[in-house]
Amino acid sequence: MTRVFVSGCYDILHAGHIQFFREARALGGHLTVSFASADVLWLHKHRRSSLPDDHKRALLASLDMVDEVVVGTGHDEGLDFKADFLRLKPGILAVTEDDKYGPLKRELCAQVGAQYVILPKTPPQFSPVSTTQLVRLIRAPEVAPLRVDFAGGWLDVPRFARAGAYVVNCAISPTVSLREWPYERNAGLGGSGAWALLNGRDGVSSELDLGVGWQDPAIISETGLCVWRSGQRPELELKHNGEFLRGRMALYWTGVPHDTPDLVKLARNYDAIARAGATAREAVWRSDLGQLAAAVRQSYADVQRPEGMAPLPGDPAATGAAKTALPAGTAPLAWKYCGGGFGGYAVYLFADPAQRDAACAGPGFRPIEPFVATR
Repeated sequence: MTRVFVSGCYDILHAGHIQFFREARALGGHLTVSFASADVLWLHKHRRSSLPDDHKRALLASLDMVDEVVVGTGHDEGLDFKADFLRLKPGILAVTEDDKYGPLKRELCAQVGAQYVILPKTPPQFSPVSTTQLVRLIRAPEVAPLRVDFAGGWLDVPRFARAGAYVVNCAISPTVSLREWPYERNAGLGGSGAWALLNGRDGVSSELDLGVGWQDPAIISETGLCVWRSGQRPELELKHNGEFLRGRMALYWTGVPHDTPDLVKLARNYDAIARAGATAREAVWRSDLGQLAAAVRQSYADVQRPEGMAPLPGDPAATGAAKTALPAGTAPLAWKYCGGGFGGYAVYLFADPAQRDAACAGPGFRPIEPFVATR
């Protein structure tokens, strides 16, 4: 009878492990599974075990293809099972193709005359998943906010970053989830960042891989009303609860979706963007709604309209449905397109809740509030 030995963390047991155990046992007539103890997992992986060691041992031992379970307690990285391996003297040490400790394990096999066998990748019987992915999914929130940006947008895109410049944005409710998304899609509210977060992914890396900026996943993860320093990656200068915005924000749906990656290469006035960002930064430090509205007006009048974005409701130049969308008597303090503009949602600021609620009686408007997560 050939004894086969396998080792791993097996911190969260999944179907891929079951397939590996079956293929390993098929190499002989007896399978020993070694898993890293909780102490070893903390030492080398810097994370707590998902289960106490005795529970994990019982779970592995219950599998029909597993004949013996041992717990690796050695502190040599990659060889926590060394003492049991030398004691049991198996005939085969089976590993996967992505094993990181091949040279060390080959040397260990030589000490007892064991065969080092790399199991080839075979078609997965189940959807591939890793322990890291499972941990991220467990940690992922059930709901996430979206965001509105007030000033400084585009300065979060690494190629356009400016030292001393700022990006100012705010997480908003109502929130979204994988099953409920009460907003239009492709709307300039950071939906891709929220989707990545809800699926347990690193939202910042996901956005940068698309060639766009980091502000969406940064504010969606952080929540609140935030001032960020422009740069290659998010650097938070100030987080505010946004209470002075409560009852004073609304969204207007333009009826036209937009796609930010297609807008990155357009010419735009980055000096004006930086000026608006500086104004908005001061507004957040002072909790000053009027000054924040001034930054929003700068973003719209000095950046977005010169780029060719259509006039929004409230703008004397508005035509068609936009001209009549705001009910008579409502007087917003400021407005601008969210995200890259050219469609999607626009954010509006009002002096008081009564003005905001009156505007939301008009077509295309909806109230939003600042969102701050309690952790």
